[in-house]
Amino acid sequence: MNKKLMLIINPAAGRGGYKLNLPDALHLLDQGGFRTTLFFTAGRGDATRFAAEHGGEYDTVACVGGDGTLSEVLAGLMRLENPPQLGYIPMGTANDVATTLDLPKNDTVGAARRILEGTPHPFDVGGFGEDGFFAYIAAFGAFTEVSYATPQNQKKALGHLAYVLQGMAQLPKIEAYRARVEYDEGVVEGRFLYGSMSNSTSVAGMIRLKEEMVSLGDGMSELVLVREPIAIDGFGAIAASVLSQTFDCEDLVILHTKKAKFTFEKPVAWTRDGEDGGVHTELTLRNYHAPVELIF
Repeated sequence: MNKKLMLIINPAAGRGGYKLNLPDALHLLDQGGFRTTLFFTAGRGDATRFAAEHGGEYDTVACVGGDGTLSEVLAGLMRLENPPQLGYIPMGTANDVATTLDLPKNDTVGAARRILEGTPHPFDVGGFGEDGFFAYIAAFGAFTEVSYATPQNQKKALGHLAYVLQGMAQLPKIEAYRARVEYDEGVVEGRFLYGSMSNSTSVAGMIRLKEEMVSLGDGMSELVLVREPIAIDGFGAIAASVLSQTFDCEDLVILHTKKAKFTFEKPVAWTRDGEDGGVHTELTLRNYHAPVELIF
């Protein structure tokens, strides 16, 4: 019996690379028993609307795009009482979720094959404020503006290098934010260069957490905080700790929690799955335990 597949395509992602082998991918899906209907996004929010309005009519919903597209689709599926299984064909630049899941990147046919042959896994979804969601990370501070501040034409022309160049441009304006962070087991206070709550081993395509530190469907998220070092050489110690994956620097805090409430002295800009998350003085993030199944 044929199954119905909803395929949401972001034509702007991955420099439009989906066009190259899309017919082959659709043929593969058809041979695998899927009858596929295509939905093309034209702007921000379309993927969420498509998934919310039509996702319940399909056995599987999949998306072609970057982490931001996946995030939008998840937000739409979270509005459904019984969301269908979710497939992902990564065509973005950083592809943090694809790195975590070991999915083929910018390979339409390879990722389509994973939808056919992969296994559905419980997947936690992040809650952002009152009614927002994120797929893998919400963050503030150093370099978090890189993903959404990098111009789209640079992303298309330079790929990952665009993020690196944009990050270098931000070095002179890194600042610390005084914050109180309440999590499941206690409170952390201080001045922080960076903070995030995530469900991914890869952050911004540059930082890698150890695989044993992250479980995608356990109902727990990773809370990462980077304190402002007292001495200038503290920056080097933080960088060395992250690059070596020892995470043993006293200015680096990594905890596991279901919920985190951030309170700042002044409004702070956030990013959500690489997109602008707005400015907040107080923000609560939470982990929704496995409301969807992701195929990988």
